[in-house]
Amino acid sequence: MHGSHGHSHGHGHSHSHDLNERRMGLAALITGLFMAVEAGGGIVSGSLALLADAGHMLTDFASLSLAWFGFRLARRPADWKRTYGFDRFQVLIAFVNGMALLVISAWIVYEAILRLSEGAKVEGGLMMGIAALGLLVNIGAFLLLHGADRKNLNVRGAAIHVMGDLLGSVAALIAGAVIYFSGWMPIDPLLSLLVALIIIRSGWLVVRESSHILLEGAPPEIDTREIGPALIEAVPGVKDIHHVHVWAITQERTMVTLHAGIESADKADAVVRGIKEQLKQKFGLDHATVEIECDGCADTAQGS
Repeated sequence: MHGSHGHSHGHGHSHSHDLNERRMGLAALITGLFMAVEAGGGIVSGSLALLADAGHMLTDFASLSLAWFGFRLARRPADWKRTYGFDRFQVLIAFVNGMALLVISAWIVYEAILRLSEGAKVEGGLMMGIAALGLLVNIGAFLLLHGADRKNLNVRGAAIHVMGDLLGSVAALIAGAVIYFSGWMPIDPLLSLLVALIIIRSGWLVVRESSHILLEGAPPEIDTREIGPALIEAVPGVKDIHHVHVWAITQERTMVTLHAGIESADKADAVVRGIKEQLKQKFGLDHATVEIECDGCADTAQGS
């Protein structure tokens, strides 16, 4: 016996989705336009910090574009092959974005070490000018994404990319000023190393969280061990809760399935309603599938 499925994908979800999509598209556009300017400036000035930031912005442009495409694709309705729709594609993109952050950070570290060992001349004045413009562009892109749904993992992954760009621009601006006024060239690769370490940490957090969702892990805010005892205590007629599975399609779409042993089949409808109400109120789970059992569990495989 299965309870009905509750969904929370009405007008509010659609409005948030549209807002995320528009802001992501604008952020991708301005990032892509400035990326070309910064790359040219890095080549002319000889600045690794600018080239590193331009390389990071290249991955950001690709990542923001993919994120925008993910929101577009998620508009497609569920079908018989993909019964949950295409929302999970956003999480896959977030995972790819996180891996891209790690790869570009490794490249920055490698280039910085080469620069420190070999030395390189940098045009501090040109570097400062381009870095200042880049800082304004990155602040604009970050504010766009800051106004989107920050609970969405796809938005968060993209925002971390842009924050990395913003930090890269700050580092390039500082390095340019130091070089222009003092002529000390090592500041360029040293600050690039610092930015790379910050990006590595941020990238790893996105990879860890997105991979947890892709592996059908329970949302971190929910302790699945507490669900059974809470339902047995709160819902009259429930004597046993087992086979509890909690996972997320995206961070906004959590799911739960469970088996409930009850005292009497006459109370089945009331028990299902009570279980769903408690799952929503105490755990924030509003899409539940409940299997009612009166004479023991029908599944022979234990621990599934």
